[in-house]
Amino acid sequence: MSRRRTSPTAVYIHPLVWVLIALVMIGSLVPVYWLVNTSLKSGAGLSSADLWPASPTFQNYVEVINTPKFGFAVRNSIIVSVSVTSLALLFGASAAYALARLPLSRKGFLLTMVMSISTFPVIAIAAPIFNLWSLIGIYDTLLGLIIPKLTFALPLAIFTLTSFFREIPMELEEAASIDGASAWRTFWQVILPVAMPGIATTAILVFISSWNEFLLPATLSSTINAQTIPVAIAMFSGANEYDMPIGTISAASVIVTLPLLIVVMVFQKQIVSGLTSGAVKG
Repeated sequence: MSRRRTSPTAVYIHPLVWVLIALVMIGSLVPVYWLVNTSLKSGAGLSSADLWPASPTFQNYVEVINTPKFGFAVRNSIIVSVSVTSLALLFGASAAYALARLPLSRKGFLLTMVMSISTFPVIAIAAPIFNLWSLIGIYDTLLGLIIPKLTFALPLAIFTLTSFFREIPMELEEAASIDGASAWRTFWQVILPVAMPGIATTAILVFISSWNEFLLPATLSSTINAQTIPVAIAMFSGANEYDMPIGTISAASVIVTLPLLIVVMVFQKQIVSGLTSGAVKG
């Protein structure tokens, strides 16, 4: 008589857990659905609460795409976000490797000081940076946005990458050292390829944070030369001062969300692998 074998990976999940998961998913997707729903409405339909527009139209999307200021804002957001992410990974990876591997004293204190920067309120430094940038001539420029955004992106990159570097086995570095590789060569050719899931995860987090940041671009820019997408959307205006362009704002919000959605879908495996590898010892 043969015994029925059960899969060792099978885990019983209580039905209540599935109900909670379903509620969380619904709560997360309803605002997104309502945003798309509103973006497909126009005229009197914008004031209706229909679950689906009676006469869906892409007029709002056409208006947003044909707005020159929106195109400039997309370009500025791409340049700023890509620059901040690249620089944060370059300097953050080096600093995180030093905190995770090198025999430094008071590494915990250093990491705490790094993280304290990210908790500092942006509004507290917005006005001083505005005055300083105006004096040195980089107000309303992309460089004037990249520098302060990088200041807040670096702590996030350092803290996240430090946990990933700590999980990499020391045997890899010892083997590279035996083969005659220098510390710098070991870092670039051995450690970084192994830590790629963590680097991908950090890149996504930093990019999303920079892409969605509103206060600094709103304070440090006044024209389309440096305005990013969040500021450009906030500046949308209707036909008159009493008209709220809800449809175009919703359409623009959907458009700017698509790049983030595509990035997350493309690097989904790396993100999941990076998050789990940083949380499990060994």
